[in-house]
Amino acid sequence: MRFEVTILGSNSATPLFGRHHTAQILNCNEIVSLIDCGEGTQLQLQRYGIKANRIKYIFISHLHGDHYLGLVGLISSMHLNGRKEDLHVFGPEGLKEIIDLQLHYSETSLRYKLVVQTTSPHTAETILSDANFEVITFPLSHRINCTGFLFREKQRLPRINKDAIAALNIPTPYYPLLKRGIDYTDNEGKVHRAADLTTPAPVPRSYAFCSDTVNIKSYWPYIEKVDLLYHEATFLHDMLERAVETFHTTALQAAEIAKAVGARKLVIGHFSARYKDLQPLLDESRTVFSNTELAIEGETFEI
Repeated sequence: MRFEVTILGSNSATPLFGRHHTAQILNCNEIVSLIDCGEGTQLQLQRYGIKANRIKYIFISHLHGDHYLGLVGLISSMHLNGRKEDLHVFGPEGLKEIIDLQLHYSETSLRYKLVVQTTSPHTAETILSDANFEVITFPLSHRINCTGFLFREKQRLPRINKDAIAALNIPTPYYPLLKRGIDYTDNEGKVHRAADLTTPAPVPRSYAFCSDTVNIKSYWPYIEKVDLLYHEATFLHDMLERAVETFHTTALQAAEIAKAVGARKLVIGHFSARYKDLQPLLDESRTVFSNTELAIEGETFEI
């Protein structure tokens, strides 16, 4: 099953050096979600051939402009492009009022249903449980309320072992029962264990999105052993004092977090506009956590 993240934007407060504000696309078995929606997100969607109307869910981490100022424009374009399907937006308190205000003064009445759900800034909660995955929020520590997101596949059913059942002539309609662990009894009364006729399903994969935050341990339990961890790394570690002042993280700290929580792979982003060359941030992170990559726009990371 497809489970992958595409980077649309990776810079911090100022878009510069061809880098854009934070935005990512998550594709989970063709269910498409947008994570943050900074200025320029629409153009990045077009640039990388992603149809905006395929987006079913939008998740906004916080209300600093580089993470959401592209949202109302995207919502309006979906309206102009004839969207009919419901759009679900999850974000902090105040987001709904901002959207409603802008639509009100532009006299825009959407052709589709827009559902805005407010996330909690202080407690973790499951905000979405779809057929394929679930989404859990957790509090981060930034200058304003900020939320991280954990995207986790649902546990799938075991697979039929075709070699094991080949000689048993088990009726095809019985296969779903085997997947659910129900043993099969043949015409002679012999019981064949479902566990012997199936193979275990793959372990559910997970992706954690840690937006703007200072380095604190309170959110670490929510991202333990994730397959892919995106973590902001705004500064090099020689700017630690500035990182603490602005409630951000250094590349070295992001790597230390990835190592501490047992992440399989780390992607760092939210780069300060002071860095034209990103290689030093990557090098710094890899001194602690070798399986680190940069959030390069247009790159897709399979989970």
